[in-house]
Amino acid sequence: MIVDSPRSRYGPEIAIVLLLSLGQSAVYSVVSLTAKLTADKPLAQQTATLNPTVSPRPYLDLTYQTLGIFFALIPVALALYLLAQDRILPRTLGIDFRRPVRDVGWGAGLAAAIGIPGLLFVYAALQLGINAQIRPSGLDAHWWTVPVLILSAVQNSVLEEVIVVGYLITRLRTFSLSPVWIIAASAVLRGSYHLYQGFGGFIGNVVMGVVFALFYLRTKRVMPLIVAHSLLDIVAFVGYALLPAAWLSWLTL
Repeated sequence: MIVDSPRSRYGPEIAIVLLLSLGQSAVYSVVSLTAKLTADKPLAQQTATLNPTVSPRPYLDLTYQTLGIFFALIPVALALYLLAQDRILPRTLGIDFRRPVRDVGWGAGLAAAIGIPGLLFVYAALQLGINAQIRPSGLDAHWWTVPVLILSAVQNSVLEEVIVVGYLITRLRTFSLSPVWIIAASAVLRGSYHLYQGFGGFIGNVVMGVVFALFYLRTKRVMPLIVAHSLLDIVAFVGYALLPAAWLSWLTL
């Protein structure tokens, strides 16, 4: 009797996990970018809205938003469950609270190193016409808007860093691939599901993906990446919702 090695199931497993999560988002992003490129007006004159309002009825919208955040994290639970079958626990990936001060420090440093050049890159991409205008929040102003945006930022961070870095890199390393190919796969996946923003969003997130993958391969900790990504998204989402529109007009030039 031939017994398959555990590695023989990793290919289909990776495909299923990605197609249920960020791989699915990547496919929709390609369709979204295609629609933008074939529209009547230039890409730079179109808008990509994050966190859109789902219903004009405030409490129904709140319900949709919270359910969306909850169900978006189910693929994370699946990925961690599958890794646990091979005795790879969250702690093995550096997803724990053993080093809170160090993780927050590294996270804040990564957020600053990526966020500041990222803003300049967004502006440059708009001027070059290779990116859509990014609207970080489409939610109406309610008492729950800021808490939901914060939860959305944390959800994005957990989903992306656990799957694109912790899970995917761990699985790809079992195939004896070189670090270059592993980093490239993680980074290109990260860029692909941001294609709805345009080519600038793709390039910027590929660079971010390379930095995050290198950090994880060196430290074996996902937690600082979750902190960094959360800080970046919270500043973008909440800042857009709270700051006067005139202060943000340079993002939509």
